[in-house]
Amino acid sequence: MTLTNIIGAAKAAGEPNAITKAIPYANFIGIDAYLDGEAVICTLAGSDLIIGNPILPAIHGGVIGAFLEHVALMQLMWDLAPGQLPKTVNMSVDYLRSGRLEQTHARGLVTRRGRRVANVRVEAWQSGSELPIAAAHGHFLIIG
Repeated sequence: MTLTNIIGAAKAAGEPNAITKAIPYANFIGIDAYLDGEAVICTLAGSDLIIGNPILPAIHGGVIGAFLEHVALMQLMWDLAPGQLPKTVNMSVDYLRSGRLEQTHARGLVTRRGRRVANVRVEAWQSGSELPIAAAHGHFLIIG
């Protein structure tokens, strides 16, 4: 089954987690997804697998960056028409505070979407959305 078919089936069922489960790296680090209205919210489970600093312990910065990119792509895949797929052009990540080894949530907001390019803003938080641990802004090419 192709990714386009998986996305279509997930949209029809209202189940964005089906898309996440089709992506091996997302499964490896423990990402899940659910809908909150029209927004796709992703969660990253706090596990020993994603520790970057064992003294604190804190989530590895690369895992946080990959998580934010995944959230942006998920929101775009959910918003785009059938047959269209986003491709990352670049991502800029702001690390605002240490990500403790606990469940992390993130939400993406499409700030601009044209025919060929889209911009997405993502924020990640742990204990409350008013205290984000990281934020990102990404540019994506729309294929299809």
